[in-house]
Amino acid sequence: MKTGKYFGTDGFRGEAGSAITAEHAYKAGRVIGWYFGARIGARCRAVIGKDTRLSSYMLEYSIAAGLTASGADAYIMHVTTTASVSYIARCDGFDCGIMISASHNAYADNGIKLINSQGEKLTGELIALIESYFDGDFIPFGGVDIPFARGEKIGRTVDYVSGRNRYIGHLIALSTCSYKSLKVGLDGANGSAFNIARSVFDALGAKTRAIGCSPDGTNVNRNVGSTNIGALSELTVAEGLDIGFAFDGDADRCIAVDERGRELTGDEILYICAEFLKERGELNKNLVVCTVMSNGGLKKSLEAAGIGVEICGVGDSEVYATMAKTGAVLGGERSGHVVFSKYESTGDGLVTAIMIMEALVEKKCPVSELVKGYKALPQVTVSVPTDDKKRAASEVRELAFELSRRLNVRIIVRPSGTENAVRIMAEGEDEKICGRVCEILTGKIAENLTRPEKDC
Repeated sequence: MKTGKYFGTDGFRGEAGSAITAEHAYKAGRVIGWYFGARIGARCRAVIGKDTRLSSYMLEYSIAAGLTASGADAYIMHVTTTASVSYIARCDGFDCGIMISASHNAYADNGIKLINSQGEKLTGELIALIESYFDGDFIPFGGVDIPFARGEKIGRTVDYVSGRNRYIGHLIALSTCSYKSLKVGLDGANGSAFNIARSVFDALGAKTRAIGCSPDGTNVNRNVGSTNIGALSELTVAEGLDIGFAFDGDADRCIAVDERGRELTGDEILYICAEFLKERGELNKNLVVCTVMSNGGLKKSLEAAGIGVEICGVGDSEVYATMAKTGAVLGGERSGHVVFSKYESTGDGLVTAIMIMEALVEKKCPVSELVKGYKALPQVTVSVPTDDKKRAASEVRELAFELSRRLNVRIIVRPSGTENAVRIMAEGEDEKICGRVCEILTGKIAENLTRPEKDC
């Protein structure tokens, strides 16, 4: 996906009140309401969800105000997951869905994710128009701003918690068996899944133990969630649980831990689910899609199991597009974004957890046994904070190429699509060498960014 000035690989994201403000949200709502209304010649219908961040309410009300001012109706699902907004946008005939969340970022950040009527991440013309409107460059009517709706054409807001409840029913219906004999740990990251996850697993009969389910507006992802699994790992071991699942702020990611508290990344999860679907005869073309950030051992392990691999760029929208092109029904990222196209058109951490549970029940073995055929290569990944991520990444690529050639290490350096950071991944036969490569490149980034830029 091509990124713009404001919108990256997973929406528009930054520090709330600074990089992303109530004015941004209002203006986005104004453009969205006008754009869809003008295209369909009727009142636009948009469904909105949010995570638990303090700023999510500010952005929710602002975007709803912009929508209704442009004559659109805003259906409010309240605190819910990104995948639920995608599901309801697709199934209930909305023109678009809007999710207010900064996913795995700290609480001070927030973001806006846009979803089309098919439940897919929205790209292209509308994103460009919104960005242009932010900067004052887009005046649609020859110098006249987007008109305000008047009289009966003013939009309305509708409480749509029923959509969230219908999504919960959809999740429960995915299971083909009871989980009554299993003890499951759930880490809601103090985010969107804090209530939904336990409702689903309790309904399916599991004995649940939950952490990260007490949001206060400022503790989303703090020492919990898919990027901080230590607490879940400890809980799983201490209480003798069969498995644990950790979600992120908007629950489109899932990272698991096995009965020993060992982390199962998105790569191990893809391996488990690929083998499970293949045995069921449901893995179309025996093909899985993963990204360049996936461990090289995943490809080798899947191929040893008779499963082909298609590699694509980073981001669950890239994964989904490659799945659509190749006919694959399963794809995902090491970060825990996993897409099951039979059920969803975007990553859904709760669907991922249910699919792992299905494999666990059917195989009747510990989780650790499900990944015994997976052999990872040593890999080190670091995230380097910087205010100029594109410059920082470009200035170390030549050095990365030289280190890769000289040390026989696969290296990827890229600007993050969701944070002000550079992602560095080094993979090879020796973990110490991979770690040293990351140290060298991190040091080079720091050195380069302390030098003034050359005059043009």
